[in-house]
Amino acid sequence: MEDDELLSRSARDPAAFGAFYERHERLVLGFFVRRVGDPELAADLSAETFAAALLAARRFRGDGAPASAWLIGIARNVLAGSLRKARVENRARRRLGMEPIVLDEALLERIARIDTEALVARLAPDQAEAVRARVLDDEDYGDIAARLRCSESVIRQRVSRGLATLRQIVEEETR
Repeated sequence: MEDDELLSRSARDPAAFGAFYERHERLVLGFFVRRVGDPELAADLSAETFAAALLAARRFRGDGAPASAWLIGIARNVLAGSLRKARVENRARRRLGMEPIVLDEALLERIARIDTEALVARLAPDQAEAVRARVLDDEDYGDIAARLRCSESVIRQRVSRGLATLRQIVEEETR
């Protein structure tokens, strides 16, 4: 199933959101590990991101953009909120009645080993550069386009295709 369909089914079928979560867990954890450098904090931020995504799933409108880009947008907001408040927000998890995640050493090691950069390096060079700039370095589309001397829509397309390719890579490796 495509991400759009998984998200639209999430309200009535928890397994659909579970599949969405499994598909994007490494991407979101990698996003946070790269920014905060702490596997435990990255796991907390990821949990809040997915809880917020579950609450917002019925409002998702891809409009051609991949759901992974929407999810990274939520992750950015979660990170910004936690930095502003100097703590990890847990409002979405509380609304869903989710217990805090208990992390054992094996899970912390697995999170710490996520090498987002190695995944991105497997993309075509133009896609890797766009994904690295937008997703990993949090640059604006307009700034990336100006630096690379192309249109913003070209950058959006490269990011979209790159994220779709990363999803395929992760799916194939986890089968």
